This record gives sequence, structure tokens and C-alpha cells, in this order.
Amino acid sequence: LAFENAGGKCVFSSEIDKYAQATYNENFGDYPKGDITKILSKEIPKHDILCAGFQCQPFSQAGVAKYNSFGWKQKFTNKTNEKIKI
Repeated sequence: LAFENAGGKCVFSSEIDKYAQATYNENFGDYPKGDITKILSKEIPKHDILCAGFQCQPFSQAGVAKYNSFGWKQKFTNKTNEKIKI
């Protein structure tokens, strides 16, 4: 949003979690692609700036509580294949 407020335009989005995809779609009117590790670079439009982040669930208070309850690893010890299962 900060880049868009400064005149930038989002040309691509990726999100692995289906519930987060649905939330993103509700907020931005665009359904993100899935797992970025399975998307070919040629499928990503040309861009000037790439904004990215790591999964937030193992770091958020709600995520940490859920991860603790299932005995899953948290923060940087968590691997991307160890997702929250609902």
C-alpha cells in the first residue's frame, strides 16, 4: 500500500495459504497466485521493484499460540512446508 500511495502499481501477487488468498482478493480485488516456489519466473510480469516477505504465522501472536498447541516449530526454525492446517 505504501508503494501504491507513492504512485506504484502492483502487477503480481503470490500467497500460499488459501484463506489468505481469499482475504487478499476481498481487500484488493485480485486473487494471488499460489506457492511462489512453484511459479516460473517467466510467469511473473516485468517490474521495477519487488516487495516480499516471509510467512507471518510462525511470528504472530495467534500463529505462535496455534503452533505451540500443535507442537510445530516457530519463528525462523519453522520450514515453509510446516503450515497452519485448519
